[in-house]
Amino acid sequence: MPTLSTHILDTASGRPASGVAVSLEKDGAVIARGLTDADGRVAQLAGALEPGRYRLVFELATSGFFRRVALDIEIGSDAKYHVPLLVTPFGVTSYRGS
Repeated sequence: MPTLSTHILDTASGRPASGVAVSLEKDGAVIARGLTDADGRVAQLAGALEPGRYRLVFELATSGFFRRVALDIEIGSDAKYHVPLLVTPFGVTSYRGS
């Protein structure tokens, strides 16, 4: 069953974003929660995920213009999914990592 991890980097400061609340939703219900560590990571937000559509939510309350970022993702049959988030005070970007 697939697992999901994430990390957040503050590219304006060149440092990991620690203490950020992250949640994973399925069909509108929160199924997992985590808080980024000193390295900006949630090593395993969720394990043993069924394939399907999920929403990954980052609460960036102190990061500037963007207060909350929600990404709708598709989990398939791969064993591992990693979704990094790069933030600056006025921009965000994400990608599927390895």
